[in-house]
This record gives sequence, structure tokens and C-alpha cells, in this order.
Amino acid sequence: MMMRAAIVSILILGAGWFSSRSGDEASTSPVPLAELPRAVGPWTDSIDVPLDLSVRSVLGADDYINRTYVNDAGQPVSLYIGYYASQRQGDTIHSPQNCLPGAGWQPIEGGPAPLDVESSRIVVNRYVIQKGSERQVVLYWYQGRGRVVANEFANRFWLMFDAAVRHRSNGALVRVAAPVRSPVGPVSVAVFTLSTMFIAVARA
Repeated sequence: MMMRAAIVSILILGAGWFSSRSGDEASTSPVPLAELPRAVGPWTDSIDVPLDLSVRSVLGADDYINRTYVNDAGQPVSLYIGYYASQRQGDTIHSPQNCLPGAGWQPIEGGPAPLDVESSRIVVNRYVIQKGSERQVVLYWYQGRGRVVANEFANRFWLMFDAAVRHRSNGALVRVAAPVRSPVGPVSVAVFTLSTMFIAVARA
């Protein structure tokens, strides 16, 4: 408990210092998210679903994509990415742990999950969430500045570190989800597969 409190205190102090250095941001030129591949492996069909203006205003992202992919078997998998060019001026990534319950979804199981990507193993977050009779398998992680991070405290640490050393605070939340219409296992495989493919495509 004391160690956790110490970590939180360090992050709070670091956040104050981090926000005060707003003039140091290095410029980046990311590819527009709309240009991400519309077909990924067996997911050969896709449709973009625009978010309401009120939702976009709350998220505060500089760019986003909300796309549903469908494979040959008719399995839909949704991809959401919210990209922030800078996280110094109050527009920071909203954690799904806060947003999903606010939308009525409750986690019924969850924890870290490994993904094998090319020659390395990456850890992301995996949750099964439920609203009424609906269930979804959700994977999400924080991505940017060459890193894929699952843990929120670790993401905050690397955000402050990169702002100080590399003068960059850009980053994104990536969330991949699929409805559970059968046992969770096969849906998890579908979500894991698409997540792995996406990380390999857009890892930078």
C-alpha cells in the first residue's frame, strides 16, 4: 500500500512538471488513421462508424478511427484508435476502465494477456465485459513513441520520461473488441489475431 501511494505521489509531482514544459514538444507527422489498411489478414471487409460530435468533444483526440472489420465467417471485430498529438495541455487518453462502465458495460473478467508479434512478445489488457445479455471480449493498450504498454502507471511514467528526454508526448489508445455470440474462447482468438496483425502493421 505504501509503495503504491509513493508511486502515485511521484506521478502527481511528475504530472505538474510535465504540464509546465508545454513549449518543448517535438513535431511529428503521423499517417492519418483513416489510411490504415481496410483489409487485415482474413478481415477483408470493413466499415467506418463516425462518433457523435459530443463523444468526440469528450475524448479530445486529434485523430481517431472507429472501424468494424468482418472476416469470411461473418465475425465482426471493431477497432477504435484515439490519437493525441500532445498530452501536455489537458487532452489525455481516457482509460477504458473508466469509460466502459460509464457506458453501462461491466467487466466480468480481465487481466494482462500476451500477444506474439513478429519476434517479440507484447502484453496488452484483456477483458470480458457485459451489458444486460450482451458480452464482448476487449483488448486494449497504449501505443506511441515506439512502445506498446498495457499498464496505465507504466504508460504515465513513459509519457513523462519521453516528454523530458525526447520532447514528445504523442500517443494513442488502441482498443479491439468483438461480441460474444458463442463461447468466449473462439472470439478471443479472433480478437487476439486482429490485434496481433494491427500491432505489426502500425507499431511505430
